[in-house]
Amino acid sequence: MFSSFWSMDRSKSGFDVLISLVDMQISSSKGNMSDEEHHFESKADAGASKTYPQQAGTIRKNGYIVIKGRACKVVEVSTSKTGKHGHAKCHFVGIDIFNGKKLEDIVPSSHNCDVPHVTRTDYQLIDISEDGFVSLLTDNGSTKDDLKLPTDEALLAQIKDGFAEGKDLVVSVMSAMGEEQICALKDIGPR
Repeated sequence: MFSSFWSMDRSKSGFDVLISLVDMQISSSKGNMSDEEHHFESKADAGASKTYPQQAGTIRKNGYIVIKGRACKVVEVSTSKTGKHGHAKCHFVGIDIFNGKKLEDIVPSSHNCDVPHVTRTDYQLIDISEDGFVSLLTDNGSTKDDLKLPTDEALLAQIKDGFAEGKDLVVSVMSAMGEEQICALKDIGPR
């Protein structure tokens, strides 16, 4: 394409050269579009973002924030005004919602922070496999078999004991940024 550009008549105006280049591009790509097959993979989130931006000064305690790439619940926020020409800064202390680790970050209050889309969904517990995975009943009647038992010892004991006693159990699953984990348990009575 570019070799034919250099061989063009130099007396043409810039607009004529541009039109000629577009014509060459169209003629060189004809036939290619219909010959190619297009394959699109279906994703469950349909391309939705895992986070959204929010101004640091508007994030409050008990909200959520991404610190060091991890979804965290904010447990403490403090704002400091700096010198004459400085910017106010927000100091965030957060607890990772999946592993419980404490993380901290300092961000200028006028800057945007990433806030994770956090969802909580309840599922009925159907079965616990020997390898530590749970089988859960979804709202539409299908099963969800890709979650492991929680690492929290107290919650793990409650789930195993309740299931062994034959109780109907509903687990709450928290999901954010592509991670999911069982975070709570409800007993809805005997089976």
